[in-house]
Amino acid sequence: MKKQTILAVLLVLSVASFAQQAIWGGQNTSSPQINANNTVTFRLDAPKASAVQVTGDFLPTQQVDGQYGKHDVPGTVDLVKGSDGVWEYTTSEALKPELYSYSFIVDGFKTTDPSNVYLIRDVASLTNVFLIGGGRVDLYKVNNVVHGTLARRWYQSPTLNMTRRISIYTPAGYETDKKQYPVLYLLHGMGGDEEAWIALGRTVQILDNLIAQGEAKPMIVVMPNGNAAQEAAPGESALGLYKPTFELPKTMEGTMEASFPDVVKFVESNYRTVNAKSGRAIAGLSMGGFHSLHISKQYPDFFDYVGLFSAAINPDKAVKSPIYDDRDAKLKTQFSKNPKLYWIAIGKSDFLYKENEVYRKLLDNGGYKYTYYETEEGHIWKNWRIYLTEFVPMLFK
Repeated sequence: MKKQTILAVLLVLSVASFAQQAIWGGQNTSSPQINANNTVTFRLDAPKASAVQVTGDFLPTQQVDGQYGKHDVPGTVDLVKGSDGVWEYTTSEALKPELYSYSFIVDGFKTTDPSNVYLIRDVASLTNVFLIGGGRVDLYKVNNVVHGTLARRWYQSPTLNMTRRISIYTPAGYETDKKQYPVLYLLHGMGGDEEAWIALGRTVQILDNLIAQGEAKPMIVVMPNGNAAQEAAPGESALGLYKPTFELPKTMEGTMEASFPDVVKFVESNYRTVNAKSGRAIAGLSMGGFHSLHISKQYPDFFDYVGLFSAAINPDKAVKSPIYDDRDAKLKTQFSKNPKLYWIAIGKSDFLYKENEVYRKLLDNGGYKYTYYETEEGHIWKNWRIYLTEFVPMLFK
């Protein structure tokens, strides 16, 4: 009995030690502090630092040259050091409602805010986030409504000869009723994975809220991994905890499109779905828009609803795949079957704007009906969240 008592005491002390370690690892500094007037104060306790800046998408952008042409990047602003060694900056104006991301730059080293536990990974970058509510942005919040379920499932892809992970949202009530539900297949961009639309796109919150408000039909949302060489998101496969990279093999050369029927077959074999064109939608951002365009024309009887969000349009000239052959003929077949909605959205300063403009002219010349939606700014998640909130209410009506 004495030995058991000693072991119990040691166990309690061990647990307490880990708990205390976690407690002592944090900072008491409040950051970011959202003030009553929607200005935001950032603080960092760094008494030995020589210079501290904050960068984030709440600041004015500046254009830089990149691999894919000119694009916008967030600006920076200096924090001021106080006598207590805490650096501080308060925005000069109230911030508009939005989900914002930011990082600190300490003596030239970019890092996260140790006082803010809310972080999102975008490819290989980790940034802090905060949310200013109001208007459309309230759809991005977890509100007091009935909630759906998010599941990570594994499916076998015979085409790829691989077991792969997929994220699937089912609406509130799915587990208890016997209804059949329509399905939205929602695809991510270059460097993303089956986690991207969940973390950065706020898909679960948006669907929960739109469905609860009666603005959207209850639906299943399927978020596959669009990188055909990848089993799952970084850190979620047998490859272990490797560093994510932006460009992966088998992304925009036809393999993803050719293997997509494997995804549909798994979903329709394992979920109560409306197994008809009228019960399927496909949409995606950037590379996912590219996939949505080419999947929907390759399989013209699959989808009645198509959404291209800031979509890449044309394959690289060096790419040779039957998926991309006979584009005009395939589009003619697709539109002859009268899809209920073909929706194109892009920001005015997006580097893919011209490519989309040329594609829309092609559709116009063919007499193909589509809906166009244009926003400000460029190739950013702010726009893609907006597009999702606009697109989803139009589905399955």
